[in-house]
Amino acid sequence: MLTRRLAIQSGLATIAMPAVLRAQTLSGQITLMSYAGIFQDNYTKTVIEPFQQKHPGVKVNFVPGGSSAQMVGSVRAQKADPQTDVVIMDVTTSSIGNLEGLFEKLTPAEFPVLNELLPEARAAGGEFGPAVTFDHLVIVQDAALNPQLTKLADVWRPDLKGHIALAAPPNIQGLALTAMTEKMEGGDYRKSIDAAMKKLKELAPGVNTFDPNPDGYSLILNGVAKVATGWNARAQLYSDQTNGKINVLLPPEGSVFQVNTINLTAGSKNRAAAAAFVAHALSQDAQKAFTERMFYAPSNAKAQIDAKALARTAASPENLARMIPVDWNEVLKVRDQWNNRWRREVIAAAR
Repeated sequence: MLTRRLAIQSGLATIAMPAVLRAQTLSGQITLMSYAGIFQDNYTKTVIEPFQQKHPGVKVNFVPGGSSAQMVGSVRAQKADPQTDVVIMDVTTSSIGNLEGLFEKLTPAEFPVLNELLPEARAAGGEFGPAVTFDHLVIVQDAALNPQLTKLADVWRPDLKGHIALAAPPNIQGLALTAMTEKMEGGDYRKSIDAAMKKLKELAPGVNTFDPNPDGYSLILNGVAKVATGWNARAQLYSDQTNGKINVLLPPEGSVFQVNTINLTAGSKNRAAAAAFVAHALSQDAQKAFTERMFYAPSNAKAQIDAKALARTAASPENLARMIPVDWNEVLKVRDQWNNRWRREVIAAAR
């Protein structure tokens, strides 16, 4: 008599068998749209190339899509004739695509790997594409700055006036900073952002730019800014590549997860290969490789991540305890309101 576990395993094997058989005959091309630059470079090495080695009949074309808003705009324009098969973008934007019918729902029956994901990863996409990476907002600072910032409140130090680069909303960094500042001031973003707006208004005259270009990391390395907001994964990589010229701070006041979801485009012209790529991207091996390469926290709970790499993500126990729970689907509902308040109250105070 089969034990319950064996029965489940047998059932999964039966379910998985057609996918295996299909995998042996996958062919053609698929197009993946996501972020350019170091994301593209490292994702190609750690995720795309191993997938193509596993499926030599499939070629993955990586198309840099710009920002998440630009990506969803591209998929929307292609709705009648999709040219993109898989899209990786932030959850606040993929949620819009889900509502507009741009992406498919994914089921555990077709994608058993969904059962390996963290509950937060499944919840992020709902019935649609789940989280494929977790990142978090950090304060990036010039390593030569003395003294170094040790907390979020230090960004308001008088000596930093004119040397600060912030990414304001609608950039998701600005939304995350709003929730972090509200908490720092003793509030709760779910009830009000009044305290955050008041505090950020005080900071505004000292801000060099609210739209860092090309990005805050580069502005620091070029000597244009001393402090900037940024994402942990890119900041950690830039720190390594520059032999520690920038330092990365996860503020003790807390930080916010940024979630990237992986989305299967509705009407994909090579759906079988696209679905196989989605499953591969969520697998333990792909998650381990990308996390250890670029320090995004994994969404697959069973991925065995090197301890040193894990400590540089928000998935380590110490860092995880600092994270502020943010429901991006709820923030999405007030995003325009927050954007308007930033323009009227914060950015206007800098002029």
